[in-house]
Amino acid sequence: MKMTGAEAIIKALEMEGVDLVFGYPGAAICPVYDKLINAKIKHILVRQEQGAAHMASGYWRVTGKTGVCIVTSGPGATNLITGIATAYMDSVPLVAITGQVSSELIGRDVFQEVDITGATAPFCKHSYLVKKAEELPRIIMEAFHIASTGRPGPVLIDIPIDIQLKETKFNYPQKVDIRGYKPNVKGHMLQIKKVAAAIARSKRPVICAGGGVITADAAKQLVLLAEKASIPVANTLMGKGSIPFNHELYLGMMGSHGVYPANQAIREADFLLILGARAGDRAMGTNYDFAKNTVVVHIDIDPAEIGKNIEVDIPIVGDVKLILSQLVELVRNRKNSEWIEKIKKWKKDNPLRDIEEGKSEYVKPQYVLTKLSELAGEDAVITTEVGQNQIWTANYYQTINPKTFITSGGLGTMGYGLPAAIGAKFGASKNTVIAIAGDGSFQMNMQELGTIKQNELGIKIVLFNNQRLGMVRELQKIKYCARYSQVELNANPDFVKLVSSYGFDGLRVKDNAGVENALKEMLKDDRTFIVEFLVDPEEDTL
Repeated sequence: MKMTGAEAIIKALEMEGVDLVFGYPGAAICPVYDKLINAKIKHILVRQEQGAAHMASGYWRVTGKTGVCIVTSGPGATNLITGIATAYMDSVPLVAITGQVSSELIGRDVFQEVDITGATAPFCKHSYLVKKAEELPRIIMEAFHIASTGRPGPVLIDIPIDIQLKETKFNYPQKVDIRGYKPNVKGHMLQIKKVAAAIARSKRPVICAGGGVITADAAKQLVLLAEKASIPVANTLMGKGSIPFNHELYLGMMGSHGVYPANQAIREADFLLILGARAGDRAMGTNYDFAKNTVVVHIDIDPAEIGKNIEVDIPIVGDVKLILSQLVELVRNRKNSEWIEKIKKWKKDNPLRDIEEGKSEYVKPQYVLTKLSELAGEDAVITTEVGQNQIWTANYYQTINPKTFITSGGLGTMGYGLPAAIGAKFGASKNTVIAIAGDGSFQMNMQELGTIKQNELGIKIVLFNNQRLGMVRELQKIKYCARYSQVELNANPDFVKLVSSYGFDGLRVKDNAGVENALKEMLKDDRTFIVEFLVDPEEDTL
């Protein structure tokens, strides 16, 4: 079958089951956009290319379908870089298609040329610069396979405009066969048996659940293991939702912005099972104070992560869901009353900060998030920006189900939350989707309100306005003797009026007394709605 390269791209995407893409057109990608007109694929026009990658990320986080974004060359491609890096750090499968200048002009610094494959090489799972139109079907099939298998991640396909225009014969491969790329999913059985034996010997076991548990759809197996072997569970930021917030064995978030029961349990543990986590500095610190003779087990799909940040006694490379299923079969039922009672006491003696309604000069974010948990329902999808709003949400929002808490963990990208909420809404249209933001991070990508308007999406926005870059201010308070430098946002817009210019409704709340009614008004129907909460500029997360 003869067709142009652009037609081959669309045909290959359709054969990969793609029905939704996010993007922004430009001259070097116009042939593809011309063929999109009659395609079965729905295209969402973003307001800035970075938003396309974040929307594709949010879409994958709720659906499990690899996200796709399409942009033009030059500044279109470079605007995508932050979104690609964000996806890479959080193991999100994306296929990013960029237009490129004509093949014979590459390297001559022509209009809107940039070496995007070179620019993204350090934080892209793989990339292609297409040199022959007939290679497009194979490359697109490979890109989806690489992005979604093993440890997921972004794959970039850079396509010169002459390749898009050239006529070619369309041959879609029957299967993918990439030499040297054979991700291991089956854990070594001898190692798995060692873990089961170590659990049996342990008296103070703890599980650390990372984002890999969510990615592998392994939350059910995690809870089965925890209950059967009586093991309490702490989560990293990306692992939130892997065990219900209200579960008896849930410890809370661990790490520098985590809670006392989680951190203390890990310090005193004689057995630590790390599941699908990088064991990064925010979760583990640079020198975590483990108990003497702690047996550390690390299970991860990516062998490069095991032992990278902490010493491991029993490493297992493979799929977390598959290995947990095997562990559940191997471990025996047991009660561990003394350890569990000790943890219950820690939780009782070290509760989260007092969040009673009471009287207050400002709104308490902790109270807002606790109340929102009660009102929104367990199927609501929460996205966050990055900063204090993220940490407050991670600790106080009571997530019950996996894939309902979406945030930027590894890269910590301000401006992620609103576009991620848009992608999530496209993927879970029947769910309530709530974007939680700070006034600083919201302004990073607030232009995507236009995307919400154009597509008539009902997205809820909870905005904590403290007129500060709150997390940086808090860092300067602790580390730099409260010498504040460039953290004041004293020229903020009226956010309620801002969203009203798009035709959306909103409320501003000044104290805790107005919180519940405002949230009920926000949640009562499907319209886009913002509630701006005025927060004390000195309110901290720690």
